[in-house]
Amino acid sequence: MTITEQTLSRTQRLKAATHATHDALDQRIMTYRPFASHSHYRQFLQAQYLFLRDADALYDNPGLAALFADLASRRRHALIATDLDDLGCPLPGRSATAPIDKQLDVATAMGWLYVVEGSKLGAAILLKMAQALGLSDEKGARHLGGHPDGRARHWRDFTQTLDALALDASAEARVTAGAKAAFTLMNQHLDQVYGCA
Repeated sequence: MTITEQTLSRTQRLKAATHATHDALDQRIMTYRPFASHSHYRQFLQAQYLFLRDADALYDNPGLAALFADLASRRRHALIATDLDDLGCPLPGRSATAPIDKQLDVATAMGWLYVVEGSKLGAAILLKMAQALGLSDEKGARHLGGHPDGRARHWRDFTQTLDALALDASAEARVTAGAKAAFTLMNQHLDQVYGCA
């Protein structure tokens, strides 16, 4: 059977649409050697904190709350704030404007959430790297810890809901746009933390 755009799930199409951007972001982060030392890790934490702080409004989105009974428990903003405190690192200053409105339409919000929730899968590898610095999901790397039910199951629950949504063409485009905007925002926070042009 030939695989076409129509035979792929929404999650698979979204992964394909953002693959290059996602891969470039991962490679960019690793060039900063975030696990080379505590100093490097603190910078990485600051960028992650800024992103998760901005994305935190998603977890108050009423449209998403109607889809996920456990939405509030999925947030990691408070965990990464504690990680920064563990390392004696002050919280970065507040942004003048929030990039995400908690009233964001469900399709766009799902695109954003796809990126934020998806980052938890890669966090398993990052946690092992953090452990080499003497950190753990109980100190300094809480935001990298897995869900009690397991990362894969937690992700599968999310993607089943995403794939089951009935969306028209306009909404489909907003899902993809939301995901791409999330990757763009993380790159902007890396620029801010690392002083890139």
